[in-house]
Amino acid sequence: MLNTLNRRSLLAALALSASVALVPAGAGAQDKQKIKLGFIGPISGGNAQQGLGAKNGFLLAIDQANADDYPYEVEGVVLDDASDPQTGVGAALKLVNDPEVVAAIGHWNSPVALATIPVFNRAQMPFIVWGAISPKITDQNLPEVTRVTPTLLAENLPLAHWAASDLGAKKIAIVSDTSDYGTGNADAFTQFFTDAGGAIDSTDLLPVGTTDFRAVLTKIKDAGADAIYFGGVITEAGILRKQEEEIGLDIPMIGISGFYDPEFIKLAGDAAEGTMVSYPAAQSNPRLDQMHADYDAHGFAEPESPYTKYAYEATNILLTAIREVGIDDKVALAKAIRGMSHEGVLGTTTFDANGQTEIPVEVEIKVVKGGEWVTLDK
Repeated sequence: MLNTLNRRSLLAALALSASVALVPAGAGAQDKQKIKLGFIGPISGGNAQQGLGAKNGFLLAIDQANADDYPYEVEGVVLDDASDPQTGVGAALKLVNDPEVVAAIGHWNSPVALATIPVFNRAQMPFIVWGAISPKITDQNLPEVTRVTPTLLAENLPLAHWAASDLGAKKIAIVSDTSDYGTGNADAFTQFFTDAGGAIDSTDLLPVGTTDFRAVLTKIKDAGADAIYFGGVITEAGILRKQEEEIGLDIPMIGISGFYDPEFIKLAGDAAEGTMVSYPAAQSNPRLDQMHADYDAHGFAEPESPYTKYAYEATNILLTAIREVGIDDKVALAKAIRGMSHEGVLGTTTFDANGQTEIPVEVEIKVVKGGEWVTLDK
């Protein structure tokens, strides 16, 4: 009987010893709480390169936080809006209905952002816009919504003055789409170009998805405009520029950064040559240089896009605010974002009373030369 008890005691001791050996070091402390951050953008369709580069910036910021001493385990939830407002709303609803999602960033397209921000507002979920540039997004002053990109006004103003002076255009024809983004561009450029002494020869607003611009272009050719301003995005811009060449209309095409993308060159082919856009000037700083190096080292399948840095910054602002105030009070979290002064890859980001970034904007002119976008020599 004694031998049996001794054997049982020995086996119990061995079992306890084995179980202790299997407990990871530091497991006496409570495991980090898992939270989710959301990303929405175009990761399919004609604008996918913009969204994929931004998505990777989002994931890079999360990976770096998880590798550092961050107080939560962060999971990124990536959803596609396909540049479509209805799809974007579906993605937004998915995020706000997930109790583990604390906050989100999103959207390259202004019509999509304008459709989804009421969803985030109703759910009181903090949301930072990393790409869409319609002034209407922050004009609404929804307390949950902030934006790290400048508005389309900040790009159209210097472009219009450049067109009137450096380009020497006296009469410009406007072609745009009928979205809030397109009409906003048309209105802004009209105001700024006429203020600079130029004249708008004609304005044609066509539905998103238009594929035949020949009638409009023929009218522009007959009227003798000095240049075309296009206020839409990539696919329609490429088609328009190609058809401009097809009908023998040999005048410059200009616009803001909505079609600053290699896909535009692919769609327009040789006709893309000489197309010019305004784009926020690259501001080099050690943090931005480090982000570029970290992006390359990460081995993403896609190259950076012009919006990688904006999505990366938006994510880091969320992470910083969450570290400061926690996750239990989303109203307090949104206020922390609005009140932040964040030193990052964009410089010093602060927000105005409406949640719009206050970083001053300088633009440079990009031109298609030799089949690629380059900075225009002054």
